[in-house]
Amino acid sequence: MHIQRVMVVGSGLMGSGIAQVCAAAGLSVVLTDVQAEALEKARQGIAWSVGKFAEKGKYAGSKEAILERIEVSTAYESGADADLVIEAVFENIEIKQEVFRRLDVVCKPQALIASNSSSIPITDLAAVTKRPEQVLGLHFFSPVPMMRAVEVIKGMGTTDETLQTGKEFAIRIGKEPIMVYRDVAGFVINRINFPSAIEAMRLVEEGVATVEDIDKGLRLASGRKMGIFETGDMVGLDVTYGALMSMYRETGDARFYPPLLLRRKVKAGQLGKKTGKGWYTYNPDGSRKE
Repeated sequence: MHIQRVMVVGSGLMGSGIAQVCAAAGLSVVLTDVQAEALEKARQGIAWSVGKFAEKGKYAGSKEAILERIEVSTAYESGADADLVIEAVFENIEIKQEVFRRLDVVCKPQALIASNSSSIPITDLAAVTKRPEQVLGLHFFSPVPMMRAVEVIKGMGTTDETLQTGKEFAIRIGKEPIMVYRDVAGFVINRINFPSAIEAMRLVEEGVATVEDIDKGLRLASGRKMGIFETGDMVGLDVTYGALMSMYRETGDARFYPPLLLRRKVKAGQLGKKTGKGWYTYNPDGSRKE
């Protein structure tokens, strides 16, 4: 299947990033969200990001040409002719399943439907559709325009043809596919990353080290561009919490249960950059307070 038009559902950090890289690769994109304000915020963010990449000569086309390939809409019907739909809404199985039910009705019969879920098994989402063979996982990493990896995940019903199309799509938009052949909660990268993040939170809880020093140590000793807590603030502590709870419920493994400190911060509304406070505190312009 040759993908020319992509619909992205959810215009948050992940969804807007996915829309950007698709448009930069020459694809036609429709970015949808239930909130018009969220779409306007996403449009502004994409324009700023595309401008930065264009200034550095990292995009072949002009900023204007790339942005013209992205349309925004509050109606799923706007993407009814899409060849591939990528769901990028909040990490909650009930919300995602409702999105998949709607997409199954709206999308053309041959369309592929993918989830950007970081933890929820693809099979659970495909089960609410009449096309499980055309459902797959495409798990991008944040920030999407900069991170090259994309997990391409096979659900129980996903055909080899669908999985291959997902792999080719990832390559086409400039990403490196990480093939996941068994549908387990958290897939591959997060099954490795999440235990490390949980241990880092517990070290802070126990007063062993500070957030700042743990992040600094990971950057200097592990070659990471961003520390665990810096990444958590960018992604959103509520998103991390949701992903961990999904994995805990799916596996029953206490290793994945969110630490008390994370649970408290989420209840307090300290969700990261988007609220001005998470593991760090931020200025109105998004810069970190020292």
